[in-house]
Amino acid sequence: MGTPGGVKLVVQSDDFGMCHAVNTGTVTAFVDGIVTQTTMMAPCPWFDEAAALAHEHDIPVGVHLTLTCEWDHLRWRPMTSGGSLVGDDGTFLRTVEDAQAALDHDEAVAELVAQVERFLAAGLDLNHLCPHMGMVATEAYGEIADRYAVPFLYPGVTRSLELSSITFLSPVDRDEKLAFLLRRLSKLQPGVHLLNAHAATPGDELASITRPDSEPYPWAEEHRRSDLEVLTHPEVLDAVDRLGIELTTTAAAFA
Repeated sequence: MGTPGGVKLVVQSDDFGMCHAVNTGTVTAFVDGIVTQTTMMAPCPWFDEAAALAHEHDIPVGVHLTLTCEWDHLRWRPMTSGGSLVGDDGTFLRTVEDAQAALDHDEAVAELVAQVERFLAAGLDLNHLCPHMGMVATEAYGEIADRYAVPFLYPGVTRSLELSSITFLSPVDRDEKLAFLLRRLSKLQPGVHLLNAHAATPGDELASITRPDSEPYPWAEEHRRSDLEVLTHPEVLDAVDRLGIELTTTAAAFA
């Protein structure tokens, strides 16, 4: 699990394929920042562009197992026909809690298999799995991890990785985010650590995907804009170099 005595940091930006702004922001955070890997959402409308960008920039990728859709105006549907996966409009349910209450295990597994297969059909190497929004279907995730013999990013599932720490950047207040990340980097101890983020290029596309009065509205643009700013910030790049932090991927760290 990494070099003894060394600090290894995996920086993951989620939701690749969700929309064009997420795709371009993820690439920027990978090319010009500290992002080392991403996870792709196979049911989403911009998946094909994300796959092309992953190939073009050699971005390490995993599958963001998707059983929910939180937005008001950007909606996506399952790749399969399981009735327990959808609400009245035929799209995924909006919250983790609603999906947990409704999902049929076999239908969830069939859907997740379809998502992984679309990923593999795009010629991408499957490095790892993780869930979108939260742990909707723990048993189904474990079954998928076993079926494809790949690690799962978070605890509680078969093949879960044993990370030294997990830090979520996105919910931190924008005005405090840079200082928060610099403090976090300075306190990392030897081991393999995960920093999770959601980078995206700000603009009208992100601002329009959900209503301003919707609960997930800060996740539409605010969190993603500030994540991109911090992940590419010169002070962060300098701190990683100065502190001797090795930026890596889960595949490399746990090889």
